Amino acid sequence: YIADHALARFAKALGKTEDANRFYQQSLHYKKYYSPAYGVFRPILPDGSFLSPFNPKQGENFEAVPGFHEGSSWNYSFLVPHDVEGMIKMHGGKRKFVNKLQEVFNDGHYDPTNEPNIGYPYLFSYVKGEEWRTQKTTRELVAKHFKNSTDGLPGNDDTGTMSAWVLFSMMGFYPDDATDPSYTFTTPVFDKISLRLDDFHYHGQAIEIETVRPSREAVYIDKIVIDGKRWSSYRISHDELVKAKKITFYLKAR
Repeated sequence: YIADHALARFAKALGKTEDANRFYQQSLHYKKYYSPAYGVFRPILPDGSFLSPFNPKQGENFEAVPGFHEGSSWNYSFLVPHDVEGMIKMHGGKRKFVNKLQEVFNDGHYDPTNEPNIGYPYLFSYVKGEEWRTQKTTRELVAKHFKNSTDGLPGNDDTGTMSAWVLFSMMGFYPDDATDPSYTFTTPVFDKISLRLDDFHYHGQAIEIETVRPSREAVYIDKIVIDGKRWSSYRISHDELVKAKKITFYLKAR
């Protein structure tokens, strides 16, 4: 369904309206797997009924499980980066969505060793007023699961996926939707870094990222200033990012 959404955007860019609409509608079919009784995705049998009995936790630790691969229902049930607003409505609104997503982390359902759920922490930022959860959770996950040693990654670094996740998260932004060239902000780990963009596309332009911390307890974003102007969102497009010369994160204690 994520691929269908990417195809829809591609078709729209080519002016193929009919194809764009077809693939967009297909990308929304994830909703049929949602089980209101459990609040997660549940496998469907050939006759259209839900799999029963059903245990959302089955599949943890790479245990064999019907309907999912290398993970449980919890590891896949929020993997809808292309339609977060639709997913929020599916859950019954913002509060229910946030509470259910928070369960993933409170009850130990988050699995850092595999890819399906690594974007989950950034979904909180799609709900106004809940961005602090993204900032808190990413900092905790970086500290808990990554370290500077030979066993410093929590799982198989498939083509650099986990390395990219921790690097982006430590810099303060992450591309959480593969169908959209944009990033969600989070609290940086570094005090100051400089990113040099590639010479071919951006002529070696540099982006300076600075973090202003009034105290050790200041781990939440108070404001973001880009090139002297206060940024009004917790998201930034790729085009906006590569044009920036300096991004400053001002932190606060919650």
